[in-house]
Amino acid sequence: MRLGSRSSNEFIQIINEKNESIQKSYLPRMIDFTKMIDIKVMIGDSTITDQKTFDPKQVSDYFQKINNSLEDWSVQNVSITNNQDVRRIFTKFEIKEGSYLISGHLSLQFHVLLYYKPVQRVIDCQKELSEIVDLTKNEQEQLSDNSDQIVLKKLKDMGYKDFDHQKLFEVFYENDEFREKVFAEIQKDSGVDFQELSEKKTKLFSELDSLLLETYQTSPVLIDDPRLVAGEEGCLLSLDLEFIKNSNREGVFDPRKIPDSVKENIMSRLSELDKIILS
Repeated sequence: MRLGSRSSNEFIQIINEKNESIQKSYLPRMIDFTKMIDIKVMIGDSTITDQKTFDPKQVSDYFQKINNSLEDWSVQNVSITNNQDVRRIFTKFEIKEGSYLISGHLSLQFHVLLYYKPVQRVIDCQKELSEIVDLTKNEQEQLSDNSDQIVLKKLKDMGYKDFDHQKLFEVFYENDEFREKVFAEIQKDSGVDFQELSEKKTKLFSELDSLLLETYQTSPVLIDDPRLVAGEEGCLLSLDLEFIKNSNREGVFDPRKIPDSVKENIMSRLSELDKIILS
């Protein structure tokens, strides 16, 4: 049974009020921990601009603090999903009272936007990459435009004569090693080491990746499970009360059968959680 669900039962109504109190304690804390600040970032055209972000570590630390304070509860480690653009920080906890289980789930869902660090090296890498792309493109176009003539000339230089186009196709189609050797010779004569340029380009892209800067965006609102699954921004705190029967969890049960002592313990656990959330 999800706390907050409508019920005519007096006890469920009481713990629903406690759930509402916990929600009201939780939201202001999350608003505080996701407060946006301005930082300098660089966009793709090398323009430096201001971008708003928050520090997800503050939320992780807050969730960990809650876990550390729930001494008698079973808690899960604080986790962060690794999706590229939508991420989630979350933790779960539970405790059994009699034949009933109280479980909770805390989450913050946020979007990740990528920029470059506002450093000169980003511009230098982009310039070097542009020069490599232009050079290789020009050389490859020249080789492509005159490919047959260049290949035939190279073959003659290597001692192969009287090759017509059909014979050339047959030799290149049947002999991979020979074809690679001829092209290697052509590239050598062109004065451009395409393999070296390709390796340099890969290293430059890798360096640019290392200069990326993540910024984080979220909304200071409470969301529910469907909105969480749909990828919406916001924070979630859900509490469930379930009946344990033969080691199975049952969300549908008769609350009138809950012993008074268990009811008191459930209320005490929720009050404890409320204080921890607020601290």
